[in-house]
Amino acid sequence: MKSIVKHSISAAAAGRIVAAAEKKAQEIGVPMAIAVTDEGGTLKAFLRMDGAALLAVDVAKDKAYTATAFGMATDQWFDFIKDDAPLLHGVTKVPRLIVFGGGYPIIEDGAVIGAIGVSGGHYSQDMEVARTALENC
Repeated sequence: MKSIVKHSISAAAAGRIVAAAEKKAQEIGVPMAIAVTDEGGTLKAFLRMDGAALLAVDVAKDKAYTATAFGMATDQWFDFIKDDAPLLHGVTKVPRLIVFGGGYPIIEDGAVIGAIGVSGGHYSQDMEVARTALENC
């Protein structure tokens, strides 16, 4: 039997990322939902800020899931599929796949150890909050 070793984001690190994202969201005045997943796409930490839209909850979780599952930022998906008709039409059949900004993988030593997903503003604001959180943790 052969096994592999996987690395995962710690609960403490996930909490710090959520706190950093919340701080940035407060600075720009947009209440958001912030999700951090582990390396398998399972929710590790989450916050729905007061005033964040209910729809933002699932979108944030799905952005993190997408970034974890494919190891790429959600904003990269549209360019990846836009000129490929089978992918463009088939993507609608993939549950939880988000193809606009706000989800980023968390990479350590070349491995995806988790992801962040942020939703609540325009996707450009979601991206700003997520990137700031990752840069400050």
